Amino acid sequence: MKKHIVCFGDSNTHGYFPVEGGLGRFNENERWTCLLQKHLGEDYLVIEEGLSGRTTSFEDPLEEGLCGLTHMYTCLMTHEPVSLLIIMLGTNDAKERFGSNAACIALGMKRLIQKAQSVKDCWADGKPNILLITPQNMDARYIDSPFTASMGRGCAEKTQALAAEYKAVAELTGCEYLDANQIATDGPNTIDYMHLTKKDHSLMAEAISKKILEIGI
Repeated sequence: MKKHIVCFGDSNTHGYFPVEGGLGRFNENERWTCLLQKHLGEDYLVIEEGLSGRTTSFEDPLEEGLCGLTHMYTCLMTHEPVSLLIIMLGTNDAKERFGSNAACIALGMKRLIQKAQSVKDCWADGKPNILLITPQNMDARYIDSPFTASMGRGCAEKTQALAAEYKAVAELTGCEYLDANQIATDGPNTIDYMHLTKKDHSLMAEAISKKILEIGI
């Protein structure tokens, strides 16, 4: 059987990109998840579990089904046996309506990781393997984009403080760690200032594939 790698994230895992007057999605030759599959080859099955708006542990009062904590068990058991779980979340947790900060978002991530580790029956060889990725920071210029109304204020500052918080969570929970801000150096895009560019998807795939091989998955 192939090694199952589950990519659990939000719109930047889904491959969303903003276009003037509408919504878009990068195709299978552009999304980092699909490019990761190409890098790793036929011995791996890379599974896309990206949902726009997903949070670590917050229930969204405006949209249903976006709490990562609620869906982690089902996701992992659907794709068992899981050799590696990649989690890249936190941007949506910064929305003003959740009234949170970087430290609390990190606590939500810690809770999500511990939930995943507790799903004993899903893991290949019975061993949880998780790669935590800090998402790319939102640029402060998002405040002048059409997305300010739904995101609210203060989001950029919260996301910019996540890397230090997430690195500590990774160390505490025994997870591997990457910071997308050290990888995705092309963006963010200049429409909403929060989503990966096409080039950054390629850079992410390359860096993540190297990390996977480095840790011996």
